[in-house]
Amino acid sequence: MNYVYLIGAGGIGMSALARFYNHAGAVVAGYDRVCSKLTSELEDEGIRLHYEDDVRQIPDEFIKNRDNTLVIYTPAVPVSHSEYQFFLNNGYRIVKRSLALGNLASEKKCLAVAGTHGKTTTSTLLAHIFTHSGVGCTAFLGGISKNYHSNLLLDKGEYLVAEADEFDRSFLQLFPEVAVITSADADHLDIYSNHEHIREAFAEFASQVKVEGALVLKKNLGLDLSALKVKRVYQYSYDEECDFYASSIRLTDGGYFRFDLNYPGGKIEDCTVGVPGWVNVENSIAAASVALLSGVSPAAVKEALRTFQGVERRFDIRLNNEKCAYIDDYAHHPKELSSAISSIRNIFSGRKITGIFQPHLYTRTRDFREGFAESLSMLDELILLDIYPARELPIEGVTSEIIFRDVKLKDKLMVKKEELLDILAKREVDVLVTFGAGDIDRFVAPITEMLTERVKC
Repeated sequence: MNYVYLIGAGGIGMSALARFYNHAGAVVAGYDRVCSKLTSELEDEGIRLHYEDDVRQIPDEFIKNRDNTLVIYTPAVPVSHSEYQFFLNNGYRIVKRSLALGNLASEKKCLAVAGTHGKTTTSTLLAHIFTHSGVGCTAFLGGISKNYHSNLLLDKGEYLVAEADEFDRSFLQLFPEVAVITSADADHLDIYSNHEHIREAFAEFASQVKVEGALVLKKNLGLDLSALKVKRVYQYSYDEECDFYASSIRLTDGGYFRFDLNYPGGKIEDCTVGVPGWVNVENSIAAASVALLSGVSPAAVKEALRTFQGVERRFDIRLNNEKCAYIDDYAHHPKELSSAISSIRNIFSGRKITGIFQPHLYTRTRDFREGFAESLSMLDELILLDIYPARELPIEGVTSEIIFRDVKLKDKLMVKKEELLDILAKREVDVLVTFGAGDIDRFVAPITEMLTERVKC
């Protein structure tokens, strides 16, 4: 297609597709609901975007070249969207984001990373291993790599790294050469209705790995693998003996870890990951397993782990000095919160941790309110914001209050996001963390600036 139009272009997955087609020479344009740092970057790259659902703002060449236009949409866009309806009613070729990615992945050897938690960091680290080692890969990532300052890597070689998203069963459009599944916890219950349906979807994804390929599962994941076609199946773990695991784990300064990486062919001694936290050791084992099974040398894997700089909004340490520290994290599920907070405790032992949490989606808040309250009770102090609705309409009786009332902390308060910066300006903080998958990311820069100025005083 010579023309590509994206409805919801500012999403992390959609923006990677926009960049891909723009680089390939297509004329790319689209719509998004809000202007953001990411959409501004897309515009700087020559992609024309607008921010009102208005058919009149669709560029003329897309109207005149219907047969040469591919329309890609995200399932977060409602079917009532007027631009979507225009393309639908006028005979354009329209595909979901997942199908567009699946079509591109089918042209290369796809290395897919799936899981309800950990997939963004793991897939970004896997892409870095391939790129840093010189093997190379094209990569569609669910976050902005701090090594490459993008969610898209391009390469002419045979490999493609894809973050395999379980939302809306998107990952079922992928048929990987090698796949890793990091977790299969209950989530997206608005889509799946219960945990068993999620597990069934992950098992179906696993069954789509090519027979000559390989599948890597986190140990004790407990999926029904009776439909598997692939012959090579492995397990990985943080520290339990299995096919891929860490041993001789030592905590070093700043929350970094040194460990030996055990794999079926031997042991890579004295590995380090370029980002702190025990959870990133686990992510590195998952990424390394796929790389090693794909033929990347152990020495190249070790060096790539050391030079990995992480992903924006994934355990992203923005400030760290004697007076205060600030971390931003995308955690929006109770298990993600628990893992992040335990890692922060590990790094900043004995210090007061203040967490700012913005719940994401009414359904997720309703379905996991007890888990959220339990995880947030691991903090020393909580500042709780209103729910970010994303694609959902309000649900009667579902507000942040249903989490707040069960948080077992003396130091807790609920605030409107418009009040947040003023409240922080009046409070002393030791270790501050922002959590959430909504628009809390818009506070990262001003909070970083505020705390940096405070340190100077």
